[in-house]
Amino acid sequence: MKMTQKIDTNEVELCKSNKIFFTNYISTAKNKEIIFILKKLGKLPSNFEGTSLLKELALSDNKAIKLEAIKNLAKLSNIDLLSFFIDVVKNENNSEVRREATSAIGRIRSEETIPQLEKLLSDYDPNVILQAIRGLLVFKKNENIKKKLLSFKNHPNEIIQQVINTEFEETLIKKSKTDHTSSPEILHNTVVNGDVLEVLKYVSDESIHLTFTSPPYYNARDYSIYKSYDEYLQFLEKVFKEVHRITKEGRFFILNTSPIIIPRVGRSYSSKRYPIPYDLHPLLIKMGWEFIDDIVWAKPEASAKNRVSGFNQHRKPLAYKPNCTTESVMVYRKRTTKLIDWNIKQYDDEIVEKSKVLGDFETSNLWKIDPVFDKVHSAVFPKQLCDNIVRYYSFIGDLVFDPFGGSGTLGKSALSHQRLFFTTEKNHEYFERIQENIKKNFLEENKYQFYTLEEFKNKGNK
Repeated sequence: MKMTQKIDTNEVELCKSNKIFFTNYISTAKNKEIIFILKKLGKLPSNFEGTSLLKELALSDNKAIKLEAIKNLAKLSNIDLLSFFIDVVKNENNSEVRREATSAIGRIRSEETIPQLEKLLSDYDPNVILQAIRGLLVFKKNENIKKKLLSFKNHPNEIIQQVINTEFEETLIKKSKTDHTSSPEILHNTVVNGDVLEVLKYVSDESIHLTFTSPPYYNARDYSIYKSYDEYLQFLEKVFKEVHRITKEGRFFILNTSPIIIPRVGRSYSSKRYPIPYDLHPLLIKMGWEFIDDIVWAKPEASAKNRVSGFNQHRKPLAYKPNCTTESVMVYRKRTTKLIDWNIKQYDDEIVEKSKVLGDFETSNLWKIDPVFDKVHSAVFPKQLCDNIVRYYSFIGDLVFDPFGGSGTLGKSALSHQRLFFTTEKNHEYFERIQENIKKNFLEENKYQFYTLEEFKNKGNK
């Protein structure tokens, strides 16, 4: 019989109901065709007679056939297959196959599987451990099993930790005490002239929905001079810990930065390049942010400092230095056991509908946006960049925050898209520039609040 991948419904049903037809069908098929029919079997009947054939296929030399055969055997939830699955896990070397066999044990959902699943909790492969945990979760009301599973909350593997935290959320996770969609009125469309760490002392937990910021570059501007690179990183670590505290559960922190070059101090010395986004990343993960995406902001090469001209002249290996035309826009989410759908469901349907991103949007993580310039501030966000972030990562009425306000572009973007903004800016000249930009571009000046640190403190303590 000549096989094709255009298998009709009747043939699939015959494979499920007629052992002889199924055996003959498989015996004449190529590996690709066997895989195809195994994927098409779907739900198997209670009187399925092809178990022995599936067991043979599960011992095939072809990994894909093994996987599909085991997946089909698992559908049977047959305790008589327990020893077979145990042998597969014991004797198989492929991680994916061992994982599926462990999953199949769990799908039997019988207390007879508990001892075997408990043994697999000590396996060397975290994928097998995860499936063993999932199998045991069926019995988590059993106090002994619950205790054993909870012992994995500090397992070295982060995915295992996540599963335990999700399943035992009430036991392990601090519950949010704030309304997810609201924010403190004192922060609405507010700019505070003061050091961000001092200002944030007076901002309550879980106040904001989104932070988008570009921190001052290390010793690259007069307003961002630090004694050492370590001091610079420690400062940002403190700021972003506070941002984490004031961010609502499961909401986003988006960081725009890039490596920075410090010019050489003389011809006898080399310049120094600091990998800021890569050094910040592990600090952010440690404090409770979950990495979601890396977006590349690409600028025209003409806007970049020319580093390649020397190499262009001499073309000598080792001396190549490309022009730096990109910055990293790193997307993080405050770690939670809840999915994005939970965040969305906190909003009324009307707000969700009005907040939908209509029209054109960025389909890849490469965003080509021209830089912009400001007469006062030497390094400003393009509004298009802010507009993208605000539209993609917040809802109408949300509060967005920039701890390094600069010229206030994020505030302008927030107002343009019916969001609220809160920002801090230490430099008084830039603070005044933010006021100018906001008042020039938006009406109803009395809805905006501009405070010194002392005024903000006093206002918040009333």
